[in-house]
Amino acid sequence: MPNVMLAKDAVSAKLAECFVTIEGNRYKLMQGKKFEAKFDKEKKKVSILGQTGQGNKTTSWSGTGSMTIYQNTPIFNDLMLKFKNTGEDIYFDIQISNEDPTSAAGRQTMVFKGCNIDGGVLASFDADGDFLEQDVDFTYEDFESPERFRILDGMM
Repeated sequence: MPNVMLAKDAVSAKLAECFVTIEGNRYKLMQGKKFEAKFDKEKKKVSILGQTGQGNKTTSWSGTGSMTIYQNTPIFNDLMLKFKNTGEDIYFDIQISNEDPTSAAGRQTMVFKGCNIDGGVLASFDADGDFLEQDVDFTYEDFESPERFRILDGMM
């Protein structure tokens, strides 16, 4: 059993796939360039009789995320347009899977449910730039992990 992680077990950040399900349509978001979903716990201070320090008690959580995509799909602009025209705010799901065939960690899949975009850039250009990109910030209301990385040899 190794005492250190083997280099081959680092999971390549490039070997991922992303799917977005909006109003029953499932899109492979091959335009994806970068993705991050955060889980933030809200804690309240707890005064404890008999000690000078305060404790911390988690009371709730919130989910936020961001992704950068190449701006060559209308799906996120369409969400903003629909809200502008009708007042209907659309919620959607995002599924991310990471799997590097070289790594013993295996495959991890996370599904973020009830995603809702915060807004976004509708159009842009950059005379010095290389490619059109779009940053999409969002919140999510739930998540699940149907597939998780394995515990590597030597961790336990």
